[in-house]
Amino acid sequence: MTSTAQAPQSGARTAHPEHLGHVIFIAAAAAMGGFLFGYDSAVINGAVEAIRSRYDIGSAALAQVIAIALIGCAIGAATAGRIADRIGRIRCMQISAVLFTISAVGSALPFALWDLAFWRIVGGFAIGMASVIGPAYIAEVSPAAYRGRLGSFQQAAIVVGIAISQLVNWGILNAAGGDQRGDVMGLEAWQVMLGVMVVPAVLYGLLSFAIPESPRFLISVGKDERAREVLKEVEGEKIDLDARVVEIEHAMKSEHKSTFKDLLGGSFFFKPIVWVGIGLSVFQQFVGINVAFYYSSTLWQSVGVDPTDSFLYSFTTSIINIIGTVIAMIFVDRIGRKPLALIGSVGMVIGLGLEAWAFSFDLVDGKLPATQGWVALIAAHVFVLFFALSWGVVVWVFLGEMFPNHIRAAALGVAASAQWIANWAITASFPSLADWNLSATYVIYTIFAALSIPFVIKFVKETKGKALEEMG
Repeated sequence: MTSTAQAPQSGARTAHPEHLGHVIFIAAAAAMGGFLFGYDSAVINGAVEAIRSRYDIGSAALAQVIAIALIGCAIGAATAGRIADRIGRIRCMQISAVLFTISAVGSALPFALWDLAFWRIVGGFAIGMASVIGPAYIAEVSPAAYRGRLGSFQQAAIVVGIAISQLVNWGILNAAGGDQRGDVMGLEAWQVMLGVMVVPAVLYGLLSFAIPESPRFLISVGKDERAREVLKEVEGEKIDLDARVVEIEHAMKSEHKSTFKDLLGGSFFFKPIVWVGIGLSVFQQFVGINVAFYYSSTLWQSVGVDPTDSFLYSFTTSIINIIGTVIAMIFVDRIGRKPLALIGSVGMVIGLGLEAWAFSFDLVDGKLPATQGWVALIAAHVFVLFFALSWGVVVWVFLGEMFPNHIRAAALGVAASAQWIANWAITASFPSLADWNLSATYVIYTIFAALSIPFVIKFVKETKGKALEEMG
């Protein structure tokens, strides 16, 4: 963010704001976009079976309605950077908040299946924007000494959003007497589940008016005086504000705007390092992690678990996700990215393999046998724990660090796009695969988890402790 040669002139590297609590508030407010990212991504879990029943559709059509939001995610992520550079980070957040609000209302009051699908795309666009603008803004307003910890707010907010959505779904289902289509406030329960997101969406919009614009954007549009005020607010009064503005201007002018052409080379179209980034993104999704967040209540009901209990298990899985994420945040800089990824892969193979084994047994009176039922439940939590403490966090750390400076932005964009596409492929295919053979589906996910081990060992280089300038 600042040029290495000039950073000491302003004292930015060691800056400590007088009011750290205020800076934490600014980062937390921006991370509300991450909360909505997690909430909107996972809230659909509570509505899957009700949508199937309401519109009398098969697994293939249902999967498209669930997965179609990911198209909006990809578009939102691809365009957010340009929108933010043109109109500012705060305006981008406000647009995202409006889209989240509109999507929540539209999804809660659909008059047809295609109408519901459209509002899912709108919500996906907002998710895509939030996934890009939140981390970028937090990085730009955080003092260097606190950037890592404040930057982790985004991922923490995402997993908390997932958990809260499952808790809210469970509460609404109980209010409806355990029936996803039961009456709650004059609507079917699943409609209320989708509509409740209006509350955090409006809060996100209101918070965006309480935080300052990014100094980097202000300088880019010639508002240097306002940029000085914000820098004083977030980095403290002891830095040389004039020198700090010059640093940022110098860094912006010297930045190489990487393009798609910069990624080309080697014998397989892209440069090898780009393929490694794509591979990390694809493996992260192909282990089937989003099945646990989009379809878990449906999964448990399919093997005979009571609907209310299935929603409770979805919530406990989300709590395990939070615990794993905290573990990753603690250890990613201590033991390194690569060892953590390998530990996670081994744990995921065990969890997924046990689930595949449990689901291979025939149902008795519509339920898995008791032993297999408990094994499936515990293994599902083991899988989510090991994913969260490794690949859930480590992949994003790798993607932010592993690419050489001159291709970082473009390579990160390609890798992130690959992640959305892989996410869509898993999300869209699961209902049909589960109808075909649930155990075999989990065998497939287990195989991908196993293949990730030699992939990491052979192709992924450790980035712990290295300066970004050393990557190449």
